[in-house]
Amino acid sequence: MFARHFAAASLAATLAFVAPVHAQAPQTGGGSETFRLLQLFGDVFEIVRSEYVEEVQDRKLVEDAINGMLTSLDPHSSFLNARSFRDMQVQTRGEFGGLGIEVTMENGLVKVVSPIDDTPAFRAGLKPNDFIVMLDGEPVMGMTLQDAVEKMRGPVNSQIKILIRRGEAQPFEVTLTRAVIRIQSVRSRVEGDVGYVRITSFTEQTDVGLRNAVQRIREQLGDKMKGLVLDMRNNPGGLLDQAIAVSDAFLERGEIVSTRGRRSEEAQRYNARAGDLLNGLPMVVLINGGSASASEIVAGALQDHRRAILIGTKSFGKGSVQTIRPVGNQGAIRLTTARYYTPSGRSIQAQGIEPDIAVEQARIEITPQGPVRREADLRGALRNPQAPANGQAPAAPQAAPAPQSDEPPAEGAQDYQLSRALDLLRGLALFQQRAN
Repeated sequence: MFARHFAAASLAATLAFVAPVHAQAPQTGGGSETFRLLQLFGDVFEIVRSEYVEEVQDRKLVEDAINGMLTSLDPHSSFLNARSFRDMQVQTRGEFGGLGIEVTMENGLVKVVSPIDDTPAFRAGLKPNDFIVMLDGEPVMGMTLQDAVEKMRGPVNSQIKILIRRGEAQPFEVTLTRAVIRIQSVRSRVEGDVGYVRITSFTEQTDVGLRNAVQRIREQLGDKMKGLVLDMRNNPGGLLDQAIAVSDAFLERGEIVSTRGRRSEEAQRYNARAGDLLNGLPMVVLINGGSASASEIVAGALQDHRRAILIGTKSFGKGSVQTIRPVGNQGAIRLTTARYYTPSGRSIQAQGIEPDIAVEQARIEITPQGPVRREADLRGALRNPQAPANGQAPAAPQAAPAPQSDEPPAEGAQDYQLSRALDLLRGLALFQQRAN
């Protein structure tokens, strides 16, 4: 039976998640108590279908019952009908339709885990931890997550009005135009003498995209390359095997992640194989509150092995793995089947990963200093015997060249966290050069 493991933060509003379709009757162990409970379900089902004030289709009753059973387990278990299942498979291949927003449910409201880069939600300025209060004037409170996601879906180029609550500020409304979402999960550029790779999600092409990106950077910089920034901010997760492959790309040996389910004999450990794409060059990993699940697996592995320095803010804290199990030809169950642990044995469930260096996002502003007097301006100052013969001062170091890429920086010159990462890598490289 097909089963694929996911380490994704949530249901995606970009998918067509709707109330689950009719499933086959569950197989029971024959226990008398279980039989009585199933009989109770049948009795209630029959009363509702025959006596409810309005006629309700049998399919809807069964779908809603299954939906209630699964969603009551945890925020990430759900039932996918055949169409939703197909859409989910398309998503993992990197193309699907919708708003481009990863969401979960919290306190009866839809909570934004992260917007996906270059999507309607991203361009509208939605941020992690925003709460969606209303959808086209209809309150979200009382909806299931599937109901809310279905309402956010719709024809391409159609619009939806969303009321957002952000922190303590007054709620505000944004209008989003639905679009076909094509995810380029890996993007890269050169920042002076440092490589920059951003992973926005973990799809089937992420590992290949990462290796191609690093190769392009190394071809551009050659021996001048000082290190690599791996940016996984607002990365909501994705395929577990891709998170393992990305971690493996930078590790020579050791455990990457372990998963432990209900039965001890089902525990699995995934280990790195020899080979480091960077040949030991220093790394910085950027994370924040929108970094979830698969991205936390990568961050945790690189942190525990001391292969990279983590900069940013604490991650989302989703430490569970979902398995997709088809149910006949009617759809599939998305079921939480295991917890994952970092190489040191940490479970980050509801805890998150703390960065090695906490850096909040901020704006960088150049403060004018005005005229400054220096030693050379003082009357009778001693001459520098190493000064050029023409008396001119040595040229000041030049600023790093602009990014060599068609892609503009995510935050441009205002990306404070990235600037700190670049400074750290250059400082490490300078220290190593002097040590040698």
